[in-house]
Amino acid sequence: TYVKHLRHVPIDTTNATSGMATLENVMTCAARSRSVAFTHMNATSSRSHSVFSLHIRGTNLENGLVARGTLNLCDLAGSERLDRSNHDLSTPEGMARLKETQSINKSLSTLGDVFGALSAGSSHVPYRNSKLTYLLQDCLGGDGKALMFVNLSPTVESSFESLCSLRFAQRVNQVELGRATRDVSQGSSSGGGTTATSASPS
Repeated sequence: TYVKHLRHVPIDTTNATSGMATLENVMTCAARSRSVAFTHMNATSSRSHSVFSLHIRGTNLENGLVARGTLNLCDLAGSERLDRSNHDLSTPEGMARLKETQSINKSLSTLGDVFGALSAGSSHVPYRNSKLTYLLQDCLGGDGKALMFVNLSPTVESSFESLCSLRFAQRVNQVELGRATRDVSQGSSSGGGTTATSASPS
């Protein structure tokens, strides 16, 4: 699985001011890269997922032990029904929204397949079936912890979408990732470091 436009940016941990400035620049760039468009359901609808990964490495200068960790922040694009979005499929813009919707729904379906395989204890988990699940493989693979929030619309018109979201959350709730493990190894005494990675997979 290959993810285009994946950026890997080192963060200066020795200087809090410059390090935070670099981190904010990465997040601003990632926000600009994310596809957002108007639909009849949402004026600023996210047309792609957003994945932000913060890789942290700390070194114990006395014994040389190196600890590594990664924080993954993922904002999923919501699935939308074409009959409610009211896109004109006779126009190029309407066809573009159609392809985006199909891509979003496909990747969300693949994510559901991953959760299904994990909850069933399957020997094969289809992480490589989409860019989204490929990027989230490390945090869903059993070595870490995962927390998911589900946003629901309070309107009656969106009750079908809300029900689908709750069913998806129920599937996720059945998954047991196991106990998180520490990534500690013997390394050089070169100090710690932090890097940030951002991507907008569809």
